[in-house]
Amino acid sequence: MSASPSSSAQAAREVLAARLGELRKDAELTGHDLALRCGWSPAKSSRIERAKTPASDADIRAWCKACGAEDQTADLVAANRQADQMYVHWKKLHRHGMRRAQEEVVPLYQGTRHFRVYCSNVVPGMLQTEAYAAALLSTIAALQGTPDDSPDAAASRVERSQVLHEGGHRFALLMEETVLRYRIGDADAMAGQLGYLLAVMALPNVSLGIIPFAAERRVWPLEAFYLFDDHRASVELLTAAVNVSAPSEINVYAKAFSRLAEMAVYGSDARILITDAISSLQ
Repeated sequence: MSASPSSSAQAAREVLAARLGELRKDAELTGHDLALRCGWSPAKSSRIERAKTPASDADIRAWCKACGAEDQTADLVAANRQADQMYVHWKKLHRHGMRRAQEEVVPLYQGTRHFRVYCSNVVPGMLQTEAYAAALLSTIAALQGTPDDSPDAAASRVERSQVLHEGGHRFALLMEETVLRYRIGDADAMAGQLGYLLAVMALPNVSLGIIPFAAERRVWPLEAFYLFDDHRASVELLTAAVNVSAPSEINVYAKAFSRLAEMAVYGSDARILITDAISSLQ
């Protein structure tokens, strides 16, 4: 994996900064000249051009205008927003509550044909029952200090998960056995959640694998990640979501998923692990 979870975002910002620098040079402006035209300090121009300070959309518009390159503004603003979306802090995403965050990814879910999901800590969102999701989202809101709309967010998450029952989508889902044992919510919520996993396994478009405690590790337990076709990987960290679109990085996650899948058990063996976890709740 990359040395820093935000490396893709920083790399994108460096590319953007280089393009801004080229515009300034093509306009035959010094950093001081550009700062005067933009109405800010020369230090700010330098920080933006060296990718030390992320440029805002307004900064990019001012920069392009100062360089007589307004025709470049739309592309550069779009590139800037894409860089920002690569590393999104949960607290920022949830600042108005969590329901909106569930709804915003619906187009991504509907447009994805092949989902590959690995979770080492909780049941994947698309497999969560409403009671389990509400208990989980409530703890997230409390930790983040963001508005707690967990009942509404949980209902929206379940609604979003109807994609499981729509045609044209395939799901390969992996969980560590620990996920079956971590107590999210009360015993009834956990029993309902584990029972739902048994039901989902019967769907013809779903492959659900459980990596047992005793599995010989070919890959260590990783952070949760979602692969959407071969176009995007979303990685869930404690403080942020990392959205990866670089093909080389997506390939690494796909390789890791394949190796994790080889360690998992399926079918009757997976059902035994789930039913054992249900029995432990009594």
